[in-house]
Amino acid sequence: MSLITFIIPVRHQANAKDWPALKERLTQTVASIAGQYHRDWRGVIVANEGADLPDLPPQFSVARVTFPPNQHHEMQSADKEKVYDAFRLDKGRRVLSGMLAARDSRFFMIVDDDDFVSANIVDHIAGQPDANGWKIDKGYLWNEGGRLVMQHDDFANFCGTSLIVRSRLYELPATFEDASADYVKSMLGSHVRIAGILAKRGTPLGMLPFRGAIYRVGHSGAHSQSSSLLTSHFFSPYALRHPRQLVRNLLRIRPLDRALRSEFFGAALEHPRFQVEAPASG
Repeated sequence: MSLITFIIPVRHQANAKDWPALKERLTQTVASIAGQYHRDWRGVIVANEGADLPDLPPQFSVARVTFPPNQHHEMQSADKEKVYDAFRLDKGRRVLSGMLAARDSRFFMIVDDDDFVSANIVDHIAGQPDANGWKIDKGYLWNEGGRLVMQHDDFANFCGTSLIVRSRLYELPATFEDASADYVKSMLGSHVRIAGILAKRGTPLGMLPFRGAIYRVGHSGAHSQSSSLLTSHFFSPYALRHPRQLVRNLLRIRPLDRALRSEFFGAALEHPRFQVEAPASG
């Protein structure tokens, strides 16, 4: 039994506009997880048969699936609810496949394939192994390639990489076929529903007492079509009409310094994208 299993659901390769770019981001996410200070964890990547995946560290395994491409994947569809419903079903059944492959894990954390997690997460769980789990209410937003991050204090309602849940609270079915579509979409395919469901059951999640994840925004492969920090927070119509909000946003900015790189990017520090420029001499 592992203390926690990180589940990374990967979309069907036919739903990826740029598979090499997705693969590179997935490599960085894997490296972030592999940087955990406490070693009692494992990772499971859920991907379709035939999907080309990066080389993985020893604590990772792959659960191969044969689900068809999501026919309603593109967010440009006029029927947004149909898109969201199809996304929740597709993601949820991939997550279920990963969890069933690691059902002896004490906790699960679902991680999107382009995000980053704090190296302190497993260490924190090890100190409270009987907890229900935690919401990551505080995290960071990061523009791919940028040298700044922005603190976000409603992170769990914004990013899918935001829940650490005790495995028995998912009430996993005995087999994949035993799971209803509603269960798959509500419990596994939606990060905004489960905290409320668990609270109503009397098993509420706690709040992680540190910033636990980085949400990568503004890149072409993001299914949510998240906009860049400049567009969504600094030069948005709302911010331009409310200067005080713009100032508050500016106060939440901090540099992506060596300490943050070490905590969130792990082995990805080897990648040129994350190198810190040496100060000029003289």
